[in-house]
Amino acid sequence: MKDHRQEEHKHHEHEQHHDHSAMINDFKRRFFVCLILGLPVIVLSPMIQEILGYSLSFEGSTYLSAGLSSFIFFYGGWPFLTGLVSELKEKQPGMMTLIAIAITTAWAYSTAVVFGLEGKIFYWELVSLIAIMLLGHWLEMKSVMGASKALQKLAELMPDHAHRITDDDIEDVKTTQLQKGDLILVKPGEKIPADGTVKEGESELDESALTGESKPITIGPGQEVKGGAVNLDGSLRIEVLSTGEESYLNRVIKLVGDAQQVKSKTQTLANKAAGILAYVAIIAGAITLLVWWQLSDKDFSFALERMVTVMIITCPHALGLAVPLVSAISTAISAKNGLLIRNKSAFESARKIDTVVFDKTGTLTKGEFEVQTLKVTDNSLSNEELLAIAYALEQESEHPIARGIVKEAKKQSVKAVKVTDFSAQKGKGVEARIEGIKHAIVSPGYLKENNIDMPNEATEQKGTIVFVIRENSLLGYVALDDTIREESYQAIEELKSKDIEVLMATGDNENTAKQVAEAIGLDGYHSGVLPHEKSEIIERLQKDGKFVAMTGDGVNDAPALAKANVGIAIGSGTDIAAETADIILTESRPSDVVRLITFGKATYQKMIQNLVWATGYNVFAIPLAAGILYNQGIMISPALGAALMSLSTVICALNAQSLKWSIKK
Repeated sequence: MKDHRQEEHKHHEHEQHHDHSAMINDFKRRFFVCLILGLPVIVLSPMIQEILGYSLSFEGSTYLSAGLSSFIFFYGGWPFLTGLVSELKEKQPGMMTLIAIAITTAWAYSTAVVFGLEGKIFYWELVSLIAIMLLGHWLEMKSVMGASKALQKLAELMPDHAHRITDDDIEDVKTTQLQKGDLILVKPGEKIPADGTVKEGESELDESALTGESKPITIGPGQEVKGGAVNLDGSLRIEVLSTGEESYLNRVIKLVGDAQQVKSKTQTLANKAAGILAYVAIIAGAITLLVWWQLSDKDFSFALERMVTVMIITCPHALGLAVPLVSAISTAISAKNGLLIRNKSAFESARKIDTVVFDKTGTLTKGEFEVQTLKVTDNSLSNEELLAIAYALEQESEHPIARGIVKEAKKQSVKAVKVTDFSAQKGKGVEARIEGIKHAIVSPGYLKENNIDMPNEATEQKGTIVFVIRENSLLGYVALDDTIREESYQAIEELKSKDIEVLMATGDNENTAKQVAEAIGLDGYHSGVLPHEKSEIIERLQKDGKFVAMTGDGVNDAPALAKANVGIAIGSGTDIAAETADIILTESRPSDVVRLITFGKATYQKMIQNLVWATGYNVFAIPLAAGILYNQGIMISPALGAALMSLSTVICALNAQSLKWSIKK
């Protein structure tokens, strides 16, 4: 319900999305400013001129480089400097700490050299490092853009207004004004604005968005209803039982919110590697300074230059791109193959999935009623004539069953006969006159009430059955069901071939669930489950040591999608499921779950390889930069260190691009 708390949450979600977008734009702006201002610094660098074999200098060129580099240090380096403070406060040094150490060392030392200290100038390393790290963070944040709007969309299920009955008057009020005990009117086609008990009226409710039950349920006086369900045909008077935080939908909202908060604490492997390198940079730099200054005949300026070289080299340029480049490329490739990645950490973890829990309706099945059987019981009619009558009766109805019959009639190019006096019978069916004679499509209960015999073969049909009658004579029946997707069979087979346990959790009844489970060969199923129970199923599996993926498409799946290690939404489902999930299958193919696992594994491998390339050269570069082989005439110069860093960056970029070939469509 859109109560005060939900409005606050909606506002908070909007602010989070705005802040995230602003942060991405900030990194983008800082990157381009630093790139443009850094080019003159690189061109004027003596080291670059030595490497490329040209000469360029003029009076004041050194001070120009110093000025531009200082601006880049404070403007471009500011996110990393503030990040350093945050990481140190949390006692968790990571990428920001490592970058801040490197750029501060390079800037402070180079500026000191400009103003008289003997040594080398590292401005070009400073500006290139800042630009590359800004690019890496921009790419990384951009690849995970789209902060979740799940809670806002859940709240939007509830109508803004309700018809409250006071004495003999009916007034329209905001749903936030409803109180426990209020009597409200819900007209046909409207959403129920609050949890309550039916006092008067009969109707059918569509609860598919809430519980996952594909078949409408018939309700009457004394039965409870959930806020957010759609009243299909009858008029209802309902006494409000719960509003606000106590309502069913708000409990779902809380489940989603809690699960998402837990998941947001995941740290990336690159940040952990950077944290280790931060300690390495400090320790290796300090040891280098002390050894050369105190245990050799070299002066302090030489020792300081060695220390600075070590600390700069320890922060490789490639580390800032190692993961973001692979992430950006894999996200693009996945999108072309029907996988939209919203949570890269979950995507990278897909390789560990050993249990997949599927929702049924709209996931393993198509999520819509289709005609399975059309049977004539009156020999004076053909199947086509029976379908034409059913089509004529149902074409004015918005009932899900009606849509299934209309779809079948259009598929067979059947023309509807003309009807008059159409009306809907609450919870029982529809009726109209054809050539002056009353015809109707009714439920099994109607036959029983009117002493019309039901054919024996009809009782053996699975799914939902409706009967076509003329006056009180049975003409035939139509059996409909939510058909299984063809892709579901292949998906289950491939998952089981990978030794992955495949389960189903559905709001549908036992018979329907069992039928689907047996048809596609599931390892097990849970029927008649509500949203919080699906989440509990995921939690129990996780407590048993399982790494669980949940695949669904409805509001009822949102808590479980958020709770699972990897939440996967079928793209044809609700926006709520898609916004809660980590990955969205845009083509609505259950078989893409297998592809997801394959892509996730390949992406993770490339990231690990890049981290090795980004940091592995330190094993050789740091000792050489420190001067361990100085007496043998071997010592890495700043220029060689820069070349090694550049080579590492190129290798990481090429390796990331190779992901395109390692992942086959």
